[in-house]
Amino acid sequence: MATDPRRLAFLLAVHRAGGVLAAADLLHVTPSAVSQQIARLEAEEGYAVLDRGPRGVTLTAAGRVLADTAERIEAELLEARQAIAALGEGVTGHVKMGAFQTAIRAVVAPMLADLAERHPGVEVDVREHEPAEALRRLRAGDLDVVVLERDVDVDAPAPRGAHDVPLLDEPWRLVIPASMPRPERIDDLRDAQWVGPDPDTAAGRALGRLSRTLGVTLATRHTFFDFDTALALVAAGQGVAMLPALALQGMSTPSGEVLDGVEVVGLPGLGSRRLVVRHRATRHEPGRAVRAVVDAMVEVSRTLQLA
Repeated sequence: MATDPRRLAFLLAVHRAGGVLAAADLLHVTPSAVSQQIARLEAEEGYAVLDRGPRGVTLTAAGRVLADTAERIEAELLEARQAIAALGEGVTGHVKMGAFQTAIRAVVAPMLADLAERHPGVEVDVREHEPAEALRRLRAGDLDVVVLERDVDVDAPAPRGAHDVPLLDEPWRLVIPASMPRPERIDDLRDAQWVGPDPDTAAGRALGRLSRTLGVTLATRHTFFDFDTALALVAAGQGVAMLPALALQGMSTPSGEVLDGVEVVGLPGLGSRRLVVRHRATRHEPGRAVRAVVDAMVEVSRTLQLA
């Protein structure tokens, strides 16, 4: 039986997210839909692709081969798109971009060198702004492109005159004091003390969603905007916090902790944070320089490994 290549996207999502429930969050489908697609893939291949254990799922040898194939298909489609774009004339222009710390560190900065090689006539001016300020400057015409964050469960379309391009969905992670017993599921968090995010941020909206899911008012203390602040407060034993995976990239100590006294826990049901890039547009068609910048960010986002 021939393999339906569309099912490979579900296997790749399970591999990247670390489980069926988390993959369902990333794909915005039900866990049952993910399980059905995996079962059909296994039937088509005649091999199990997942090892299902009490602590989650891992890829079998056959699953790893198929996941590697899915990643190559992604990469080849992207290369084809870039080759088609390269058939046109050289792109030139000055692009003013507003973005926040984690997006600059993980997506914007890595794409600048590649963009300079592909489109040496495009100059990017990166300015660090929080999303609300970046949006204000985009509306005023001071910026051409902004990177925004949102909890995926409260997604909203771009306003008229603007266009959003998704960059990535990254799972929310729980960070806890290392001395705290490790929770096994989100129900274990009902009585936890939380370090509170600013309510106007994606982290604040995600915590509100978790509160509604659990049917309780979560106890919070302090208020943070910067993720480093949250980690410092968790390390000081002030509570637990929910942070996006990108905020934790490259911060592990030799013992596996992101900070002395802090442990990261991945729990199904926490959902994910979405990063999108918004540009001003007429009929949803940006300038060629803006499009080159957006495409470069999309390419970098697809290569990220979210631990």
